[in-house]
Order: sequence, then structure tokens, then C-alpha cells
Amino acid sequence: MAAACLRTAAFVVIVLALSVRPVLAQSVLRDAETEALFHEISAPLIAAAGLDPNNVKVVLIGDKEINAFVAGGQVVYVNSGLVIAADNVNELQGVIAHELGHVAGGHVISSAQGAASAGRISILSLLLGAAAMAAGAGEAGMGVMAMGQQAAMGKYLAFSRDQESSADQAGARYLRLSHISGKGSLSFFKKLQQQEFRLAIPQDDGYGRTHPLTGDRLSALEQVYHSSPYWDTPTDPKLDVRFQLVKAKLIGYVQDPPAVLQKYPERDKSAPAHYARAYAYHRSAYPEKALEEADALVALKPDDPYALELKGQILLESGKPADALPPLRQAVKLLPAQPLIASSLGQALMATENPANFAEAKSVLRTAVSQDRENPFAWYQLGLVYAREGDEARSALASAERYDLEGEPKLAMASADRAMQGIPPYTPDWLRAQDISMVAHNQVDGKRKKGK
Repeated sequence: MAAACLRTAAFVVIVLALSVRPVLAQSVLRDAETEALFHEISAPLIAAAGLDPNNVKVVLIGDKEINAFVAGGQVVYVNSGLVIAADNVNELQGVIAHELGHVAGGHVISSAQGAASAGRISILSLLLGAAAMAAGAGEAGMGVMAMGQQAAMGKYLAFSRDQESSADQAGARYLRLSHISGKGSLSFFKKLQQQEFRLAIPQDDGYGRTHPLTGDRLSALEQVYHSSPYWDTPTDPKLDVRFQLVKAKLIGYVQDPPAVLQKYPERDKSAPAHYARAYAYHRSAYPEKALEEADALVALKPDDPYALELKGQILLESGKPADALPPLRQAVKLLPAQPLIASSLGQALMATENPANFAEAKSVLRTAVSQDRENPFAWYQLGLVYAREGDEARSALASAERYDLEGEPKLAMASADRAMQGIPPYTPDWLRAQDISMVAHNQVDGKRKKGK
């Protein structure tokens, strides 16, 4: 019986691992330039899927695995490894289109239903097996249990493969409706197939897989894509230029500096190469060389807010916040609605420790959090501004916002309760503190009831 229970536990763990991706265990990478590109290339696909581009997000995850996924809600998660593996923006659009098929199809919810259905098979097999064992047929009972587990897993995997095939077809439809070629989608599938060949993944049987065999997916999609009137429609070259910049920036940020310098050697004077090397040198604690690369990038793109942001970031993180102010101010001037860059300017203003800069920091950071309330670092900086002013109540409210975003309900609750003690009752800030406190209380009570 113990062995049967272990198999049941293993089945449940596998199903949960397949149906709920560990988003919180991975790091979200936020970058203004990357998020702007993701929004632009996904907006027509989101509209084609019948969704609102203002409500759907494409989020970058710091994970070297070549993967993208959805995990509930209207959010598509794209791993850094996938962006780096893509050769062009059209390949990335093909991946996003597929994942939007999961979002529009409500596949996360139906996956839970599929897992529940498979779980019922598993439980029934346990009951039948236990009854047989109680009647004296021990081996027969164990066999019933084992076959039940296999049937349950097979049912769930078949359900998952059907969802993947459905998302493939939906993605192809969204590309067509957006007048975008499917060439990138097919070429990326071929990359995945080559990877399977290199890893010696069996290609003759898809029964034990969550996804259909890549070769089968290619066969099913090739005719669909080739029949599209937009098969030969070229990608906007400006979009591809922006993609190569984002990709180089990402490589410089996540890969080992020696590998970055091998891919982008000093003789390469292109903008992507300057981007990648600037990050590589900055991470390797060579601030002078990093600044040289940033200056070279700004020389190539003098009115590019993201190049100016990079220069300001390097100066700020090298202990020169006053020198970081001019490029960051210029970047904010060029992109006044970009809260991530604004929060960097606010940080630099506070880091100067010059009281003359604090009023500007407060204005910049308040604007930043009004445009993007989901930036815990901006809330942290704003909390520092309020603390410098002696406004402890609003400093506590900013901390409550920060802890709420970071998934720290106890700290959020304590900060919100402290804020309510110093803010006039029923004002907007007091009501916001009350909301955070109530949600945090419920979260803490829920964990306490579960014994966590």
C-alpha cells in the first residue's frame, strides 16, 4: 500500500508541474526598451486574438531555457533563453502568437480541469486496487493501481497535446489576421526540432509528451502558413533592428562576460555590440570600459533615450550619481511616459544626497508610480523621499505598496497599519492603506489557517 501511495503522490506532483509553471521561482527582468518592443510586436496579435492590448502583457523571465508559457491571467512569459535563441523578431512573434492561443483559449483553467479528470481516474484505481488487496488479491490490486496511474497520466498528456495543437492553429490564425508571415514560426520550430535531434529525444512516439512531436507540428503548420497571403510579407526592418539591440543587451546582461566578448569582439563597432560589451564590462567591474562603450553607443544614437539610460545607469551604479543626472534627465525628456527610466532618474537624484534634488526626485517618482504601480523599486525610492521630508506616514504607505508587490503580506500589513495612523481618515491615501491592510490580513490569516 505504501508503494501505491508513493506512486499517487508522484502522479499528483507531475500533473502540478505540468499544469502550473513556477513563475514566482523565476526572476522577472524589467527593461524599458524590451518592454516597448514586446508591446509593439504583440499588439496586433493580441487584437487578432480578440483581446485588449492594454490588458495583455508579455513579460521577460530570466531563464536560459528556450521556453515561453502562460500561467493564468492575460500574461505571456518569455524566457531570456528563447529571446537569445531567436534569430529575428518574426521568430519571436511566432512564439508570442502561439502563447496567445493558450490565453484566448483559457487553457490554464482547462488544464486544471484536465488534471482533475485524470486525478479522478487515479483515485478510482487506488480504491479498486485497495479493494482487491483487501479481498486477498494483492498482486492483482497492485496491478490495478499501476494501470490506473498510467491511464491517468496518459489522459492528462493527451489533453495537454490537444491544447498545444489548438494553440498552434490559433497562433497561425493570429499571424494571418495581423498580416504577419509565418516564416519565423516555422523556422523556430525547426530550431526546436534540431535541438531534439541533438539531445537524442525520441521522435517516433509522442504518447509520453506534453507537446506533440515537433515534426508533427511542422507538418500540420507548413500548409497553413504557406497558404497565407502574407507568407512573403517582409518584417519591418526597423523592428528587426530594435530586436537585435534588445537581444544584444540581454546577452550582455545574462551571459558570462567572456562569452559576450567572444560573440561581440572589440572590432565590432555596431550598436548591438556596444550594447552587449557595455553590460559585460559593467558586470565585470570595469566601469571605464563600460562607459567607453556607452559613450560610443550614444555617439551612434545621440537621441536614443535607451542609450542615454544605459550611460546614466553605468554612471549611477559606478558611484557617480551627479554625473548620471544629465543623460537620465535627457532620456526622461525624450520619453516622459516611461516610468522605468524615470525611477532611475529618481534614484540618481536621491543618491546625490543633495537636498536641492529631493523635490525633483519626489515629482519624478510620483509620476513614475502613477504610470506603473507595479514597480517595487520606485516605491522604495519614493519611500526614501517621504522619509527625508519627515512624512513617516506616507513613507510607510510607499513601503506597504512595495511589500505588497513583493509578496510580503506581513510587512505590507504592518506598514499599511502604520500609515493609517498618520494619514487623515478617509482620504485617498488612507483608503489605499486600508485596502492593502485588508488584503494582507486575509493573506496572513489564510496562511495561518493552512499551518504555514
